[in-house]
Amino acid sequence: MRHERIKWSADGEGLVVLDLEHTGFFNLLAQKLFARPKISHIHLDELGSFAWIQMDGEKDIATLGELLEGRFGDQARPLYERLAKYYQILDSCSFIRWK
Repeated sequence: MRHERIKWSADGEGLVVLDLEHTGFFNLLAQKLFARPKISHIHLDELGSFAWIQMDGEKDIATLGELLEGRFGDQARPLYERLAKYYQILDSCSFIRWK
């Protein structure tokens, strides 16, 4: 499921932007010394945005795959390999948590 600390929004076309706030001492130091932004905006593509919106904590990966295939068809292939990599990236960045 989406991590509740991640703020996000969807534009009029359904594309999602994740807002990642950089907190902590080292991030504050980087902001002051190297003009790093306090918040990074991560723009998801069409498939990633659709998957992000569907992540409600109730749907499992198989169900999400079926929804993606129904919406995007062959454009989503290789479906489960891409979906597994997507979840791996989201998990490594702590954008999701496992239920």
